[in-house]
This record gives sequence, structure tokens and C-alpha cells, in this order.
Amino acid sequence: MASLSFKHIYKKYPGGVTAVSDFCLEVRDKEFIIFVGPSGCGKSTTLRMIAGLEEITEGELFIGDRLINDVAPKDRDIAMVFQNYALYPHMTVFDNMAFGLKLRKVSKEEIKRKVEEAARILDISHLLDRRPKALSGGQKQRVALGRAIVREPKVFLLDEPLSNLDAKLRATMRTELTKIHQRLGTTFVYVTHDQVEAMTMATRIVVMKDGLIQQVDTPQNLYDYPANIFVAGFIGTPQMNFVDCTLKKNGADLYAVFGKNEIKIPADKANDPALADFIGKEVILGVRPECLKDEPLATSTMTGAVIDAHVDVTELMGAEIYLYLSTDGIDPNTPQALVARVSPRSQSRTGDDIKIALDTSRIHIFDKDTEKCIVH
Repeated sequence: MASLSFKHIYKKYPGGVTAVSDFCLEVRDKEFIIFVGPSGCGKSTTLRMIAGLEEITEGELFIGDRLINDVAPKDRDIAMVFQNYALYPHMTVFDNMAFGLKLRKVSKEEIKRKVEEAARILDISHLLDRRPKALSGGQKQRVALGRAIVREPKVFLLDEPLSNLDAKLRATMRTELTKIHQRLGTTFVYVTHDQVEAMTMATRIVVMKDGLIQQVDTPQNLYDYPANIFVAGFIGTPQMNFVDCTLKKNGADLYAVFGKNEIKIPADKANDPALADFIGKEVILGVRPECLKDEPLATSTMTGAVIDAHVDVTELMGAEIYLYLSTDGIDPNTPQALVARVSPRSQSRTGDDIKIALDTSRIHIFDKDTEKCIVH
């Protein structure tokens, strides 16, 4: 078993700095779990506590059924891949990959077999005689992974392993890492600040902020059902639009009102008991950029969900266009900024005044004080 169990883990440094607070998580065997969050949120510290490179201040950490709080790093049966690869420059690729096995007094025949098998999996068999300085960034990354694979650990720990690669190679390596995980059938714990990496590779994502877990779920559920404004804004590119508005009742209908704009809340959301206490109060309306439509058909048929907006900037992305818009806000002196992700055939141009329809079936309403989601 290569499951991980975190039971109320804390990491406190001298001077009262708490890097990780009350971290509770169950990582299943063979799972690809990713810790994601901004710099300083505690994700790398948590990974280093698993590796034994940081002491756990409070709480218990188990690998399988074994408590490992006081187990030396070398005895934890884990392998770590660092951001800077940490290859020995004077050794060949073969010797770099074999180094850990030599320390364990593994036989030469077994070392050769394991290194060649890992090199075949990673497609670096032709590089075994080279030294690190003769390798590209992607090749160094594969060697670092190979060094971990030959040890056949219970858990792989990867600390931002793709951050030093260019964008195209990062995309390729994301796919390769997913394939490697499927082939090895081992538990992967991966740290990144890049939510695209998290969304594309993880079986589950742990979103962290200020040392606290904000939400743990599958990539799609995080995207569709964010627990709070931080998760909603962190997951998705461009990020979710947040609109300050007031909930107002008009007969049997409920509207989100900001400036001259009135958006009718769909009945299934409006009738949710959780909204009852917020009628007449300010809330935050969340809407993804792809839920804003500028097509004439949408703006003519989606009654109760159309607003007037000004196009400040357009960004042509090839397969889509980003429209940066401004409209009336709840504060008369401050326009409300919005981003729409629309079809590349859109006729909207910088400087145009256009109509925008909101797909109200996919809006979110957040409590302005707690920032928690009230209704999805």
C-alpha cells in the first residue's frame, strides 16, 4: 500500500510563523494528487515534511499503516524530484540514475536492468553515456525522473518539476508524466503553482492558501463547484469574473442588480433556502468568461440576462477571443470590469458598445463577508 494519511499536521517555525495549519488529508493508493496554490501557501513545506526534509511540529503522518514522523528520509521508501533536477554534473546519465541503487549495494546486473528499463520508459536510452551539461532541460527532467523510478518507491514526490521548462516542453512533459504515472501505478504527490498543470494531470487537487486547505476535489468539481472566492478565482484561465451586486426581489423573481444592470436569477437557484437571508443585501456574483456571450442570437433570446458593455481591449488567441469589458457597477463612480471568452468569429472590436448575455444557469453567488459560495 502506498496511501498517505495526514492527521492534523502543523509546521511552525521559530518566531511564531506557522507555514502549515491543521492539514488533514487521505491520499489513496496509486493516486496522482496535486498541491496547488500561490507562493508561500505551504505546499512545498508539506511535500518536504512527507520526504522528511522538514520536521513535523504537530500531528501524525502515515505511509500505508506506518507512522513516519520520526523515520529517517532514506527509510521512508519515497523518491523526490526537485525543481532544479539536482543531477551530479561529473556523472553520466547512467551513473546519475544508478547512484541511489549503488548506495543500497544493489548488484551490478540488477542496476543495469533497472536503469535500462527506466531509460526505455522515459525514451532516454540514447543518452545514458552523456553528462548533464550536454542535455536539454527536458532531458535533464527525464533523467531526474529516471533516478526516482529505478528505486521503485512507494510514493513519488515532485516539487514544481516543470517550472524551468519552456511552455511547449511543459505541455509535452505534462502528457509524459501522466503516461508514466499510469504505467508505474504508483502514488504521485506533485506540487505546482500552475493551475493548468493541476487541472490536466491530477486525479484530485488540493488547493492551499496561507497554510490552510481551501478545497480538495477532482479538477472538474473544483471548476464547477468552487467552495469559495479564492478557489473560484484560482482555478480557470482567465479567472472567474466577480461582480459586486445586490439581490432584489421583484414579485416572485429574484434579480442581481449592479448599476443599471439587472440579471434574473434562475428559479432553481433563486428558490434555494440558502439565499433567503441575503435578499436585499450585497453579494458577489461569479461568472466564468466562457459564460458571457456576444452572439446576436444569445443577446436576443436570453431575456433577463443581457447587459450593455463597452469593449476596452480585445485579445485574439487564435481559437478564441478574450474581450475585456466595462459595464455599470454597483458603485456609480467605478465601472465593473468583465472578461468574456468568445468565438474567434466574434465581430466585437475594441471601442465597440455591445450587448452581452450571461449564461445564468452557470452563475455562482458568494457571501461578501465570508467569501464562501452560497449557491452554485
